[in-house]
Amino acid sequence: MGILEVKGVNKRFGGLQALGDVNLDIAEKSVHAIIGPNGAGKSTLLNVLVGKLIPDTGSVTFQGQSVLGRTPFQINQLGISRVFQTPEIFTDLSVLENMLIPCFAKRDGSFRLHAVESIESEKSIIEKAEAMLEEVNMAAKRDMIAGSLSRGDKRRLEMAMCLVQEPKLLLLDEPTAGMARADTNNTIDLLKQIHASRDITMVIIEHDMHVVFSLAQRITVLAQGTPLVEDIPENIKGHPKVKEAYLGESA
Repeated sequence: MGILEVKGVNKRFGGLQALGDVNLDIAEKSVHAIIGPNGAGKSTLLNVLVGKLIPDTGSVTFQGQSVLGRTPFQINQLGISRVFQTPEIFTDLSVLENMLIPCFAKRDGSFRLHAVESIESEKSIIEKAEAMLEEVNMAAKRDMIAGSLSRGDKRRLEMAMCLVQEPKLLLLDEPTAGMARADTNNTIDLLKQIHASRDITMVIIEHDMHVVFSLAQRITVLAQGTPLVEDIPENIKGHPKVKEAYLGESA
C-alpha cells in the first residue's frame, strides 16, 4: 500500500469522460510522474487529488485517510502541498514575509500574517523561514519584493513556502512551465536536492520530457482520461502505446 492510493476514479463533465477508472498506487518517498497529451485528464486528476474536484465514483486516500470531501486547506493540513503551474505567491510582500505566512499557518491553522511587532517577537518562526530560504538558495533575497523575482526564483519561493510546512507529499503541476532552459535545469537540480534531503514523496505532472526523465522513478501515462501504461522511465521511452498516444502511430 502506497502513501497515495487512487481507486476506480471516474469524472464526467456532461458528455465528456474526463477520467475513466483511474487507479494509482504512489510509493512512499518516490518521484512519480503523470504524463499524457493535451486533454488526457492530467489537470482533472490533480484537482481531484487536492480536493478541488469530487470524483463521480472511486476513492482517493492519503496515508489511509480519504481526502474526498475535505477542503484544500484540510488536505494541506494532512500533509499534502501543491506547487501550481503559475507560482502562487504574495507578490506585494517580501520574500521573508511570504515565508512567514505558511509558517504561521502550520502552527496556528490560518494564513493570517501577524502585525510586524508581533512577527519580530517570533524568533523561532523567523529562524525556520530563514533556514528554508537557505535550503533553496534564496536567503540573499529575503528582503526583495516577491513580485520582482525572476520566474525561476518565484518557483523556488513557492517550493520553499510548501516545504516549510513539512509535507509528506508534494504535488507539482508543471513546475518548469514558462522557464528558460537554464531555470528549468536549476529547478530539476533543486527538486533532486529536496528529494534526497527529505522524507518526501513527489508527484509531478509535466509536459517537458527532459524534466520527467531527469526526475521520475516511475511514470504513469494518461490517454483520454484513462491510465494507458505505468512503468519505469526506461520502459516508457519506447513503449508503442505511448508513441501511439502522443504521435498517432500504430503499435
